Parts: sequence; C-alpha cells; structure tokens
Amino acid sequence: MPISEKRMLERVKVIKALAHPSRLAMVEKLAGKECCVCELQQLIGDDFSTVSKHLSLLKNSGLVDSDKRGVQVFYRLRVPCITDFLDCVEKVLSENKSSTACKKCK
Repeated sequence: MPISEKRMLERVKVIKALAHPSRLAMVEKLAGKECCVCELQQLIGDDFSTVSKHLSLLKNSGLVDSDKRGVQVFYRLRVPCITDFLDCVEKVLSENKSSTACKKCK
C-alpha cells in the first residue's frame, strides 16, 4: 500500500532537517551523548542565535529533544536509530565512489 502524501511530507521534513552541514554535525555529535547548547556552539563555531535556530529546526522535525537544567539547555536524539540512516548514506557514497572509478582502479 503506497504511503499517503501527508506521510511523505512528514518524511521530507525530517530529511530536510538533516540537510545542512551544521545540523548534520550536531546530530552526529548527539549520537554519542547529550550535549548542552554551549558544546554544540563550539562544535559548529556559529553564534548562539544561529545554533539555536538550527536546534529549533531539529526539534520541530522530531529529531532532538531538550531538557532545561538551570540556565543550560541539553539536547539529545529522540530516536538514536537516525544514525542508521546516516550509515546507509555512507554506503551509498561508497557505492557511488566504487561504481564511478575506472575499471583499472577496481
């Protein structure tokens, strides 16, 4: 049974949330542990406002969740298996690389 258009758009929202180098780096960092905003800001190297916008987009897509502790906000992956998707992307990239290499290089 084909998926509904609504469900397709929900999937697109999640995938689009990953489609930025800074957000992708944050998701990969959060795969190992939860982090406070200050750690993610250091990772990305952008100002606090920009990092907050990225985190808001990740949160609105359902990829991350936050927990305020005192003055700090900590983020974590809501569904850590999203990294399985990233592993799959790596396999696609490897396959693309091997299929575009010349026959002598294989």
